[in-house]
Amino acid sequence: MRHQFQTTPELLALCQENRWGVAEAALASEVELSGKPEAEIRARMEAYYLQMKDSVRRGLEITQRSRSGLSGGDSRRVLAHASGESVGPLGAAFERCIAYALAVLETNAAFGRIVATPTAGSSGVAPACLLSWQEQRQAENPRAAHGLFTASGIGKIIGHGACFSGAQGGCQAEVGSASAMAAAAICELEGGDPGQVVNAAALALQNTLGLICDPIGGYVEAPCMMRNGLFAVHAFGAAAVSLSGVQSIVPFDEVVATLREVGNRMPRIYKETSEGGLATTPTGLRFKSKPLQQK
Repeated sequence: MRHQFQTTPELLALCQENRWGVAEAALASEVELSGKPEAEIRARMEAYYLQMKDSVRRGLEITQRSRSGLSGGDSRRVLAHASGESVGPLGAAFERCIAYALAVLETNAAFGRIVATPTAGSSGVAPACLLSWQEQRQAENPRAAHGLFTASGIGKIIGHGACFSGAQGGCQAEVGSASAMAAAAICELEGGDPGQVVNAAALALQNTLGLICDPIGGYVEAPCMMRNGLFAVHAFGAAAVSLSGVQSIVPFDEVVATLREVGNRMPRIYKETSEGGLATTPTGLRFKSKPLQQK
């Protein structure tokens, strides 16, 4: 097959040979693998993006706490702050991005429909980044959805070289990967070339290495929700730094290899078992045996 890649050099060679961006290379790879028309695949990706936007909308409408009591209504609070007179010095867009990511995780906690990008526990990062970008740039849905192809191209390299599972690699494999994928998408949507796009992913991913997966009470809510919110804005930072011309000292493939190495060495208690980290703090333990609240 002519349009497949598993590493950064293979991806960049494909882009250079065909004068493609990362999104076009990922799209060509999917067309070749699936045998389906490009128009059908683009339509499916736009449908995924619309579902992402809907998960943000639904989360922002939630007012009650989840059955675990760990989340619910927090995204509304952040969004209200972004719209108020006391909005922070970085502005409303910064805070809305955080709110959007929280909203997706709250939708998930309420058993709503989400798009795992790449996992349920990290599903808020890409929607928050792409929706924030769309609003700021006043772009149409197909253009924003195009960024998901960029994200998928970066995800393909991570999936080949490491993993996406918190149970296997810790939260670095989930939120870390999501942040790298989102950073790449924003970078390309902002006009970054393939080299800058991959560099943005490297910058984002390297700053999540060692991040443990320690869900309180075993629920994909806390600290997952806040990690999604804060690593969404982290993705914008990585994209901006890459677009400025600053290079990651360590190439993306080597960062991915480090993700795998750290994940393999990470103690089991820090890999989605809720046997360490925040899950075993005095407060965290209160949720371990707490009966589900009735709505």
